[in-house]
Amino acid sequence: SPWEPVLLLLSPPAFSTTCARCAKDRRLRRKRAISERQLTRYFVDQRKVRVVGGQGGDGGHSFHSEPRKVFGGPDGGNGGDGGHVIFKADQQMKSLSSVFHFYQGFHGERGGSKNCYGANGAHMYVKVPVGTLVKEDGEVVADLTQHGEEYIAAYGGAGGKGNRFFLSNENRAPKLFTPGEPGQERVLHLELKTTAHAGLVGFPNAGKSSLLRAISRAKPAVAAYPFTTLNPHVGIVHYQDYEQVAVADIPGLIKGAHQNRGLGMAFLKHIERCHFLLYVVDLSVPQPWVQLQDLKYELEAYKKGLSERPCVVIGNKVDLAQSRINLPLLREQVAERVIALSALTGDNLEELLLHLRELYDTYVKTEQTQGQSPVKW
Repeated sequence: SPWEPVLLLLSPPAFSTTCARCAKDRRLRRKRAISERQLTRYFVDQRKVRVVGGQGGDGGHSFHSEPRKVFGGPDGGNGGDGGHVIFKADQQMKSLSSVFHFYQGFHGERGGSKNCYGANGAHMYVKVPVGTLVKEDGEVVADLTQHGEEYIAAYGGAGGKGNRFFLSNENRAPKLFTPGEPGQERVLHLELKTTAHAGLVGFPNAGKSSLLRAISRAKPAVAAYPFTTLNPHVGIVHYQDYEQVAVADIPGLIKGAHQNRGLGMAFLKHIERCHFLLYVVDLSVPQPWVQLQDLKYELEAYKKGLSERPCVVIGNKVDLAQSRINLPLLREQVAERVIALSALTGDNLEELLLHLRELYDTYVKTEQTQGQSPVKW
């Protein structure tokens, strides 16, 4: 029929190329990519890492052979050396959360014929934050304090010798070759000297996580039960002159924390690395100044002089009626400056941000006066 070609052109295709539903069905199903926030959900300041250097390549075993040269002799080349595992300080890294528990260097290649040496294994570089301490058996073996500073954590094994290496006047046709040596194996502990500029210190349910959510973009869990926060969270407070102050939400302490009650030692270690402290007390409880006394006692019992660091007392939950009654009593009992605010409603957060900047500027001047470089985020 003369209309048959026209009908073929006008007939719809077997499947639609423009329908969103059809296009979605044809798309290969794959796992949803994990966001960067989920990957670095918690701030990790210590990590146990097992490192193994790459194994050296085996030596080559061959004899030269070509026309009119029957006895060409041995021509097996040496194997390549294994790659090292190297820790490299990077100022873009702020946490050890991206550091895995195991690293191994690349292996060297086997030696080839015609006296060809095997290629060396590539080095494995592991980026760590500036200020990372590398410990082995409790002793500090490296202190990475500068950007770009490197430390060889595990050496790669040496490559084996080919049979060409064993050629001598006594042995004109050696068949001996040696295998590559295994790489060095170590178990190291990585630890950050500095967690953040400021640390939020308080008992469970004092409102530390809510306060961190109010002054930064960090999203720690908030709930009406104690020990909601089980891992440190770090939030960055941005100022108009592009200065950034890091504030750490330390998991809540309990009485007897210096005796390692409630994982107290791990929590107190986080506080030890902060340069100034923000004591968060719940104004709605009876005698809130007792909380401050107990917190200072735990810090001082853990490390002498820790409670004497620059600090400010934050009276949280001022939006409650009982808190307004306890606020003047708290100011009479403590000698430090008291900032009353509400992390829930956002009342008086400006005073805290201004005083936080004052503490940061004082810290920077003190470090510069002592000839040290302050930690920048």
